[in-house]
Amino acid sequence: MTPTIRRATPADADMVSSLGARTFTETFGHLYPTEDLEAFLASAYGLERTRRDLADPAKATWLLEDDGEAIGYALAGSCELPHPEVTSACGELKRLYVLKSHQGGGRGSMLLNTALAWLGRDGPRPVWIGVWSRNHGAQKLYGRMGFDKVGEYIFPVGETRDLEFILRRG
Repeated sequence: MTPTIRRATPADADMVSSLGARTFTETFGHLYPTEDLEAFLASAYGLERTRRDLADPAKATWLLEDDGEAIGYALAGSCELPHPEVTSACGELKRLYVLKSHQGGGRGSMLLNTALAWLGRDGPRPVWIGVWSRNHGAQKLYGRMGFDKVGEYIFPVGETRDLEFILRRG
């Protein structure tokens, strides 16, 4: 069966919050001390934060589902990355995750294309992405989609500080 993508609603807050924490932990959890990871998950993927994101008309979240099970998601909205060329007209892919057990087969690209189409719905505009400096797979995917590295910044996960690359298309 082909996975489906649907726009998440406020009723999906529990699912999105849980899936966000699960996919982040699955992907990056091994990199951080437990206290750093727990603090970050509580602030970035907590239920209240997720509810605010889902209620924000300037943001959109999509769920990737396979046979009724949420296996991935994407979040997009106005760009908040720390770069001098970011303006209020810029969009940002804020999150894109697929459970490891469901990666491959173009599922991440399906989500990415959905988010990019939404970000471009009112016409072309610069789209930005922040990606961990050592996430070479994601960088390769974004490069194929026309994104170029234009900067760097430090991304806090608890007390841990990660080097992130800033990518832009358009």
